Amino acid sequence: MAHTEDLAPLLPNISAPDQVRELSIGELEQLAGEVRQLMIDTVSKSGGHLAPGLGVVELTLALLKVFDPSNDRLVWDVGHQAYAYKILTGRRDRFSTLRTLGGLSGFPRPEESPEYDHFGVGHSSTSISAALGMATARDLAGEDRKVLAVIGDGSMTAGLAYEGLNQAGGMERDLIVVLNDNEMSIAPNVGALSSFLSRNLSKPWLMRLKKDFENRLRSMGRIGEELATYARRGEDTFKTFFTPGMLFQSFGFTYVGPVDGHDIRGLVDVLKQVRNTSGPILLHTMTKKGKGYEPAETNPTYFHGVGCFEPETGEAVKFSGCSLPSYTEVFGHTLCELAECDEKITAITAAMPEGTGLARFAEQFQHRFVDVGICEQHAVTFAAGMAKQGMKPVVAIYSTFLQRSYDQIVHDVCLQNLPVVFCLDRGGLVGEDGATHHGAFDLSYLRHIPGITVMAPRDEGELRNMVATALSLNKPVAVRYPRGVGVGAECTGEPVILTEGEGEMLREGEGALVIALGSRVHPSRVAAEEVAAEGGPDAAVFNARFVKPLPEKQLRELAERFDHWLVVEENAMAGGFGSAVAEFLADTGLGAKVRLRRLGLPDRFIEHGKQKELRAQVGLDKDGIKRAVKELAEG
Repeated sequence: MAHTEDLAPLLPNISAPDQVRELSIGELEQLAGEVRQLMIDTVSKSGGHLAPGLGVVELTLALLKVFDPSNDRLVWDVGHQAYAYKILTGRRDRFSTLRTLGGLSGFPRPEESPEYDHFGVGHSSTSISAALGMATARDLAGEDRKVLAVIGDGSMTAGLAYEGLNQAGGMERDLIVVLNDNEMSIAPNVGALSSFLSRNLSKPWLMRLKKDFENRLRSMGRIGEELATYARRGEDTFKTFFTPGMLFQSFGFTYVGPVDGHDIRGLVDVLKQVRNTSGPILLHTMTKKGKGYEPAETNPTYFHGVGCFEPETGEAVKFSGCSLPSYTEVFGHTLCELAECDEKITAITAAMPEGTGLARFAEQFQHRFVDVGICEQHAVTFAAGMAKQGMKPVVAIYSTFLQRSYDQIVHDVCLQNLPVVFCLDRGGLVGEDGATHHGAFDLSYLRHIPGITVMAPRDEGELRNMVATALSLNKPVAVRYPRGVGVGAECTGEPVILTEGEGEMLREGEGALVIALGSRVHPSRVAAEEVAAEGGPDAAVFNARFVKPLPEKQLRELAERFDHWLVVEENAMAGGFGSAVAEFLADTGLGAKVRLRRLGLPDRFIEHGKQKELRAQVGLDKDGIKRAVKELAEG
């Protein structure tokens, strides 16, 4: 038998999934190694979600061996798992452009591949509901195709997944849910027995035999009905004792598994059986996150979403230059400092303790930290319950994910005026993760809620002050801050409690005024200084700090001094900070005195790329602000 390194590579000849179906099991096993190597090489340069994708290479190959994605529908949950799928569905030659401006998205995207990316994803737990919708549409149209949802065990912590399961089981439509489980602890002997049960209890002939046997029993009248019930209970009890299947069977699914998610031959056999079985089916596969790459297997959390690294060692690439702490790190450090002096401070996150900077808090204040899983709605109402009993909960969630709990923010927190602090990481453009992850709408969806205070810091030092201020206000408060490092502001000493609804003048000037918020304050000041140095207008720069309440007293005074205003924010202009200023001018009658221009995110979804590239694209970098200042003065 030839060694793998002696075999001719297969991947260069794979340009469509129908070519995968023609390969033997041995060739699929060889192809799995080649796909993994391409993923490692590419992500080491572009960054991305490596460990999840490495864990499903064999599963992806088995799915493409048995199903036809040009006709069948595959819905990937979140999309972290879909890198191998992208490579094998006609995008291998472009895979090197992953997560770059104009290149491939890091997530399934129908605009990128209409034939093979059947549903756009980026947030978790949507796959079952979407797939059920597709299956229902298929049946209504009389079409012949299989519909599959591929969901990770992390996504199964969210309520939406169970809402989909509940509806799917009740409708009894043909639907296949593949649960990729890379964390549940199942002992080898139990796994072996479960695999045996799956191979045998899912065979079509045996399932038909069981159905015929049940029908014969039920034809015997009441006694037959009772015997059929006992037989079913006996099988369910046996399977439940050795597998987690009863949970899914209670939703009306035929449970198959757990099976080894890295055994291509076994996966292909089971998938063929599943394909020929009707009704809702859940296939439970066991995989190893980071499979095939030792650094990712050893540290799957780090390699879940990783930056550039050395592929030979897995060590992060060291970039020269910036050594400043990130806003996330400053937030985490500040919260720990404050919690040392106040035992009522608690921290809550939704499956992202590292990403939100709460890992240190979790270690230092173990009993005051709660990770609720991918359950943002629950996180907010859970925090409301804690606040109702006198605690000071801080909910740290990415801006884009907090959108999922809008109703809970309104009804469970703000309507009751409960002192819950929302710390929104990744406010604004986040970069390579793209449209699904940009924090583009938080100012818009928060500022119109009665009773909430909304702040955005100009630098990391002001973030410290705002976290302390938020905890002192005893009311609902949101603090939003960007992804990445700050500007080098001082981050030591006691945080300062800010006056609610009061901004600060950062640069004096004449005629033109730039009112900036959050991450756009520093580039606005630099832009104004450069424009003045180049002989242009000498614009003043005001750091608003507060979106709600607006610094109205100061804005009235500024309207007496400046008749040309430029408002700069990194949020959707529709309903954002600039809208709040425009409303203020209109409502107070000051609009007749002030010529206002707004600068922010346009009314479209912004694609993926580096933050610097995207800000330049929409005119929110220093140069874009300079152009706007010059145009404002000229107008």
